Amino acid sequence: MGQLDRITQQAEVMGGKACIRGMRVTVGMIVGQIGAGHGIDEILADYPYLEREDILQALRYAAGS
Repeated sequence: MGQLDRITQQAEVMGGKACIRGMRVTVGMIVGQIGAGHGIDEILADYPYLEREDILQALRYAAGS
């Protein structure tokens, strides 16, 4: 399994929540979008600064892997 090198946690960014590459996009937001029925391609269209691997790592992180 790949390393979760795109997941960052910094106290000064989103209160220390797990984020994507230091951006103000949390793992929880990604998981929430998936849970609401949005597909990866739809999320990528809505957030063009994200990459597919960002979303995949967020899901792996949330799953505890």
